[in-house]
Amino acid sequence: MMDRAALRLILLGVFLISATSDPVKKKQNVDIYSFYINSTVTSRYATTVITSRVANTLNESQEIQFEVKIPKNAFISKFRMTIEGKTYDGVVKEKEAAQQQYNQAVSRGQSAGLVKSVGRTLEDFKTSVTVAAFGKVTFELTYEELLKRHLGKYGLLINAQPMQPVADFKMDVHIQEKPGISFLEVKGDLSIGDLANAIKTTRADKDAWVTFYPTRDQQTKCKSCGENGLNGDLLITYDVERQNSKGEIMVSKGYFVHYFAPSDVPRIPKNVVFIIDRSGSMYGRKIDQTRLALLKILSDLDEDDHFGLITFDSEVSLWKRELLRATEANLENAKSFVKEIRDRGATDINAAVLAGVDMINRHPREGTASILILLTDGDPTTGETNKEKIMSNVKEAIGTKFPLYCLGFGYDVNFDFLTKMSLENSGVARRIYEDSDADLQLQGFYEEVAVPLLTDIQLKYPGGTNLTKTSFSLYFNGSEIVVSGQITDNSVESFTTEVIAVSKGNNVTYQDTIMTKDPSDVPPENEDFMQRLWAYLTVKQLLERQVLLKGQEKEDEKKEALKLSLKYQFVTPLTSMVVTKPQEGEVEVADKPKEGEAPPRHPVITSQHRPQSFLKASGYGGGASDPHLLHGQVFHHMSGRQHLIYDDAADYDYAYVLVPSFPYIKTAAKRVSVPKRVTVLSTQSGTLKAPTVHSNRFLLPVVGQSKPLCFDIPLPHKLRLLQDSASEFSMNGESLTGQNGFNQIALHYKTNHHLTIETTSIRYCDDQNQVYLLWGQELTRKYTEGVSLILRSNEIDVTMGNIHIVILLHKEKRNMFLWPAVQQESKDFSLTGVLGKTDASYEEIQGSQTPTLKIKDQEVSASWVDITDYRLSSKPVIKCWLVSFYAVMQRDISDFTVTKL
Repeated sequence: MMDRAALRLILLGVFLISATSDPVKKKQNVDIYSFYINSTVTSRYATTVITSRVANTLNESQEIQFEVKIPKNAFISKFRMTIEGKTYDGVVKEKEAAQQQYNQAVSRGQSAGLVKSVGRTLEDFKTSVTVAAFGKVTFELTYEELLKRHLGKYGLLINAQPMQPVADFKMDVHIQEKPGISFLEVKGDLSIGDLANAIKTTRADKDAWVTFYPTRDQQTKCKSCGENGLNGDLLITYDVERQNSKGEIMVSKGYFVHYFAPSDVPRIPKNVVFIIDRSGSMYGRKIDQTRLALLKILSDLDEDDHFGLITFDSEVSLWKRELLRATEANLENAKSFVKEIRDRGATDINAAVLAGVDMINRHPREGTASILILLTDGDPTTGETNKEKIMSNVKEAIGTKFPLYCLGFGYDVNFDFLTKMSLENSGVARRIYEDSDADLQLQGFYEEVAVPLLTDIQLKYPGGTNLTKTSFSLYFNGSEIVVSGQITDNSVESFTTEVIAVSKGNNVTYQDTIMTKDPSDVPPENEDFMQRLWAYLTVKQLLERQVLLKGQEKEDEKKEALKLSLKYQFVTPLTSMVVTKPQEGEVEVADKPKEGEAPPRHPVITSQHRPQSFLKASGYGGGASDPHLLHGQVFHHMSGRQHLIYDDAADYDYAYVLVPSFPYIKTAAKRVSVPKRVTVLSTQSGTLKAPTVHSNRFLLPVVGQSKPLCFDIPLPHKLRLLQDSASEFSMNGESLTGQNGFNQIALHYKTNHHLTIETTSIRYCDDQNQVYLLWGQELTRKYTEGVSLILRSNEIDVTMGNIHIVILLHKEKRNMFLWPAVQQESKDFSLTGVLGKTDASYEEIQGSQTPTLKIKDQEVSASWVDITDYRLSSKPVIKCWLVSFYAVMQRDISDFTVTKL
């Protein structure tokens, strides 16, 4: 006891030293005195340059940050920093060639990725550099993209968030389109209120200019502004004149581009089958929004369309066995069916999609276009679960006759699987973001495919080579087909295009010839745009095809995509941009984020051997204020040995401080608030390994907030997870040291229903029955008075009275553990327990040095951390505000413990 008390006092002394000797963090003294955004669009190909000039106003050196957001479809093609007349250029290298710099950056605790995904449409580019006293730095970032036509218009999205009001802020956009501009509109956060007066639009026949020059005063008073200046998007939408139904052809310096978007053809009646996931993970808002979207989509069907509805979980249900015409009576009956769709069961994607294919194949109609639309939020968990086999089955069944579109709901969906299955069947995959407007996202996708005009489109270019994709299964009204390539013989005087397609059952042909020697409308400074457009489109399509190819063909196309990425200095999934900074050769590496990819996590440092003495201080963060964990701080032992507290403590489950011995001399401290348990290890070992599990982390969704809360409960514990005294229901769980989740969960209902779930077996008993089940056995259902059990391969659905719970069995490495997910509860119940909290709310406190939330009128330190959501079988990694248990529950953990299950 004396040893532990002494060690506790020494630790407290360490924290007090850090608190008193660490200087107060000053507000960053930087002046962004110039911020320019210049975007040039030539025939839909946009090149945007962001230039930020920043001055250090301190009489000492300091770190200055540059952060901008760019569209996800764009490729970064240039980045440079200029400091004191010296320029530091980013160099695009093959990913493997940049790996050494990447590893070195990680080992030094530096940022190893300059780019990360932000929301639905943007990526975040972020870097920093140390600038001398009163010095200046210029950042310049260039990115390129081909604007895509959606619902009859192109959209150029530009984000502006300079982090402070800027005296010299300018945004200049120049759009040049050879056929002429038919309309132009400026929208977005930065186009409303006072800021609308800062926008000027000028149009000529083939050109349009948009300027945005807000004053310093306007940058602080608009709706989306504040003391940090502008914060929002400007969206410029436009379309071009389309007098030639054969399309628009441009030729420049041996390259051509063909834009094909006819609108003077009749719409084709369609056969559309909607395949809707109703498995348990669609519970709540997902299934509600799906119903809303389907009701609106059904209302938009034309009377000569035919449609079908299929819902699925572990079973497949057909509204009708055949496709029905979209008459008013049929649509009303279909809407009644949609309103009754409820979540339940597992996920049999294979059987559901094959049922949809069969429905279309059994009802062929001449002169129509068939479309299959799958909406799911998870992996296949029952029936055929081998994804390769599912894709093979679907591809064989469809046989190139019609496209399959896969809509992936949320981030826990296996989007790679859906992408490959779509591409193999001439469709696309689209992520539906789990947000308040998910129903509008679903409707928006349907609108894109609602009006087919042509099928089986083939584009031919007798004088062309190195062509991008030339075969398309469907062309929809409001979209556009783009083909680019090289001209075989630059000396030819004319260039011919031919498009062959099917329009409402009839073959149609579009032929056109242009003279290659006609004077170009493209200004000299943009003359290479077509070559870069061709390279951009080629790389995009080669990368997309990677998921479909195998063997040598896959390697050949990957090499071609890499060669073009390096030649044109595009940051793509095959390349990285290496940025060497002036301070001691620091290196950062910019990679292209993958759709839906969680940010990488650095390894946590702990000791290899069990320490002889240690202090485990749990419950920090529950009081009025939190202690500060020393972050990125060096301690010097008297012998000269050093130990560095690992980087980014706030991003991890635990913080470990290596303690060789005492006393310490502290230097160069930087603090972050970490509302977690801190484990201090005393060890002489220099060998490190990953930590074992010390707590269970629970998610707590918050009504009206997109950012959930989460909290830790230390192991081991026997916990009251859920209880309702009125209905005599309870659920308790037991956890073990060093293991995730629970090794045993027990549920009790009334006085005679008892269910015990372990990682190997399940036991249920009541007055008349005693049933033993094993995980992994075939689908099993058990119904008795007020109780329903449905056992699948790795989850068991339990309904007791009006409470519906799913217990999932997870396997990580060699460990098996259980995790409960509350699916449904009666509004009349008043549930208590760890999982019974449903009324959590908070607000974010702005302006704090460290993240702070206000919960129950108390300010609580928080950390924005990753968490694995074990309530879903796919175990997605999401973000949450980590706070103490007490802050959420307003009670101690001891109030939720039980002596027996």
